[in-house]
Amino acid sequence: MRTFRYKQNRLQQLRGFCAVVEAGSVSKAASRLNLTQPTISLQVQSLERDLRAVLFERRGPKIEVTFDGELLYKLARPLVEQLTALDQNFEDRRNNVEQGRLTIAAGESTIQYVLPRAVQRFSSEHPGIALALNNVTGQQGLQQLRDRLVDFCVGPILDTPSDIVFDPVVVFDPVLITSRGHPLAKLRTVSLRDISRYPLILPPRHLSTWRQVEMVFQQHRLPYEVRLEMGGWEVIKRYVELGLGISIVMNVCLTGRERLEVIPVKKYFPKRVYGIVQLKGRALSPQARDFIATFKETSWTRSLAAPAVRPACSPGKPDRSSDRSGG
Repeated sequence: MRTFRYKQNRLQQLRGFCAVVEAGSVSKAASRLNLTQPTISLQVQSLERDLRAVLFERRGPKIEVTFDGELLYKLARPLVEQLTALDQNFEDRRNNVEQGRLTIAAGESTIQYVLPRAVQRFSSEHPGIALALNNVTGQQGLQQLRDRLVDFCVGPILDTPSDIVFDPVVVFDPVLITSRGHPLAKLRTVSLRDISRYPLILPPRHLSTWRQVEMVFQQHRLPYEVRLEMGGWEVIKRYVELGLGISIVMNVCLTGRERLEVIPVKKYFPKRVYGIVQLKGRALSPQARDFIATFKETSWTRSLAAPAVRPACSPGKPDRSSDRSGG
């Protein structure tokens, strides 16, 4: 049984063999490895039987390495050293975030408004890591995640599938944007019915914004009209500035430089929670873990510095001194 055990553990055989060669005796090798002398002898004997070779010539209390023993030692010593250091080398490599590649799936708005600070800081601190941002829809991102084409996704998620883990990071408020001087901006308070009277400009209907706006109006049994359907908050803001409609966006997309009226509507529309979307049970690389930590830290800092959205003007006293924004 002992012979079988050593035959199945070639590393132990080779480690004991190399120790005997280097120490010049079985007893010294046993002391060096904190093993018993019979254990070292069994390791060497089982190795000789496996290889059908005589590795030592025994001359009384002394042993000498044979030609086959010298040959095996030259081959085995580098392997033993590498395997002995394997655990430490593995730990060092797995915690190394200075090299490698990181691929993240996210929607256009997430890439444009939510991720820049994290990407800038991460790229500055880890210039040796190639970072790829896949611009995809939510469903496309989940599929890429399941196909293991990306490390993780970043963005909002309405319904979390059973194989997905969502880690919320940052929350943004919905705001109503209109052109300068719009009638809604002159109201002391803006109701959902007031909003429903004006045509909307929304992202494509397969995206979450449309679904959430539609859900709110349907729950309150209010009619609504979507005049324009277009992708990208920057495009939507531009067309709202031109007076072609109003829109519901998240305050993260506002810089304060837009020529828009910005009215808080979180009383009616849900907030948008952005976070890390992972495949359940899948281990993250050190690069991915470090990026997530950076994203959380920069998002937390940003939330502390975010200005509040100012309320709409009171009737008859429109405030045009500055844009009301809350990015």
